[in-house]
Amino acid sequence: MPNTVQLHRVLRATPERVYRAFTDPDAMVKWMPPHGFTGKMHHMDLRVGGAYKMSFTNFNTGSSHSFGGTYVELVPNERLVYTDRFDDPNLPGEIRVTVTLAPVMCGTALNVTQADLPDAIPVEFCYLGWQESLELLTKLVEPEIPDAP
Repeated sequence: MPNTVQLHRVLRATPERVYRAFTDPDAMVKWMPPHGFTGKMHHMDLRVGGAYKMSFTNFNTGSSHSFGGTYVELVPNERLVYTDRFDDPNLPGEIRVTVTLAPVMCGTALNVTQADLPDAIPVEFCYLGWQESLELLTKLVEPEIPDAP
């Protein structure tokens, strides 16, 4: 039976900056792959109905897995909904990811829901992977680095 994971974080960054981290291909390869993986964005057509394709490579073994999907909803700085489908036939089905952003006094409340996970993927691994990814996201969006003079 398909499973769901839900995560919540409060980040010291604006919703605009957090949204950009989910929609900029260079940013995504920096924060989305969990620890021990590198990422590559093969293509990204950022519009409702547009598609993307990404892969993660295990730095230790060199093995990789690719996935992609379509953008279902894009509300700048507030909400993204997209699908994920693994290229591996042993991981069938379509995963639905919903990301919501809300301004709060100290930054942005981020909620991520990943629904319809294949049974072959242990939910605990999804939580671990997302926690590592969100740690990297935090390190990307929170620093206030001024432009060089």
